[in-house]
Amino acid sequence: MQTIKEALAKLDKSKFRSKFRLTMMERIYVKDKGMVTIRRHAVSLIASRLAPAHPVNDGSQTPYNGHPVFVAQHATACCCRKCLEKWYKVPQNIDLSESAQQKIVNLIMAWISREMERPEPKPRVKEKLDITKTAFYL
Repeated sequence: MQTIKEALAKLDKSKFRSKFRLTMMERIYVKDKGMVTIRRHAVSLIASRLAPAHPVNDGSQTPYNGHPVFVAQHATACCCRKCLEKWYKVPQNIDLSESAQQKIVNLIMAWISREMERPEPKPRVKEKLDITKTAFYL
């Protein structure tokens, strides 16, 4: 069984998993609500959306944004039962034990904590289109 540190290091090597970052708004949400509340949300979301043996819409039940836990689920490969099986050898078609759910929540919270320690992302600024640099400029 791998540690949280080992799991995060392995995820960092994945081109897909390593691209996930909390947005400015998600970071503000975490700061505003606090880690205790975010953990409660994670516990609830994992219990309702991932723990059942046959989750509703498995494979597409986790949005890519809208809540820090959703982003963390994708970043940690805890977004659906197929990913849990691929990354952590957790069999599909069985209910997740309380212990397994707790481990998933701990991994998600470790990812969020680490993400909150990173420098804040720069706000996205849309560049103005310079039509003189387009192929259609006459």
